[in-house]
Amino acid sequence: MIRQTAYYLAEQTNPYRNLAVEEFLLNTVKDEECILYLWQNLHTVVIGRNQNCWQECKVAKLQEEDGFLARRLSGGGAVYHDLGNLNFTFLIRKADYDISRQLNVIIEAVRSFGIDAVQTGRNDITVDGRKFSGNAFYENGDHCYHHGTIMVNVNMEYLPRYLNVSLKKMQSKGVSSVRSRVINLADCNPEITIDSMKSALIEAFGKVYGHTPSRIDEQSFNDEEIKKLTQKFTSNSWRLGQQIPFTCAMEERYPWGTITLQYEVKDGRVTECRAYSDAMDAEFIPLIEKNLNGAAFGAPDMCARLTHIAAETKLQEQILQDTVKLIQASI
Repeated sequence: MIRQTAYYLAEQTNPYRNLAVEEFLLNTVKDEECILYLWQNLHTVVIGRNQNCWQECKVAKLQEEDGFLARRLSGGGAVYHDLGNLNFTFLIRKADYDISRQLNVIIEAVRSFGIDAVQTGRNDITVDGRKFSGNAFYENGDHCYHHGTIMVNVNMEYLPRYLNVSLKKMQSKGVSSVRSRVINLADCNPEITIDSMKSALIEAFGKVYGHTPSRIDEQSFNDEEIKKLTQKFTSNSWRLGQQIPFTCAMEERYPWGTITLQYEVKDGRVTECRAYSDAMDAEFIPLIEKNLNGAAFGAPDMCARLTHIAAETKLQEQILQDTVKLIQASI
């Protein structure tokens, strides 16, 4: 049961420090506590934990135009952030983790502006079928977070400018472009601002959880730990990942997301494998990569290695089944 609530408002817009603060709060949230973290990134593309940045984003153009490329801990797809977007994170222990309750904070805040926001699926919040908030999730042992975006007044011109959106993904959602399926809340109510949305979220947070949240002072942070985490999120090894000189690649989109497998093959054996995906299960995709490394390059051995992975959820089971089908159809 939640007995204490608190909120932290980031005072700067550097994505690497913001992600570092998020992980710090994740690691330090107490039992029976829920923290609401509100933050903004300046001119940034944020990709999911297991995505290929070169496939998802126009990296060179982003960097040429003084943008930031960041990789988060959670799964899911690539998103563009500017100062017209407000990010939120709920940090909580597993015993009290409740996605519906957390999403209700966002929905209540948006409805306070007279906008009929509704949850669509597990990770979107929409108005009239158009998304203004995408959500993603992460667990580290007993510590969990749920974070997402709130598009208040994002520059829509920058979405196709920096993001490479797959045609298969667009077709699966029945739309022709990324811009046609998203909406700014300011288009629904011009009086909404970032500041008014922050206030509405804090008020809704207190209402939903039944406690008046206290404000967290940055002076309570461990500066050395924040610096260390900031360095991790800034590093090229984390942001860009390691590319391999692959000799074979296969890709398919499923209802749970897209998976791309790249292999370096020598003497009939997979010497290295990379698995990229926008699946919401951030920790599971690397298991596929790990188990395919060293396999004989062919469906029998590669599929056998995947079927030996223990699936703990229905999503993981479906990912394994579909990946096996992809390999069988491609080799």
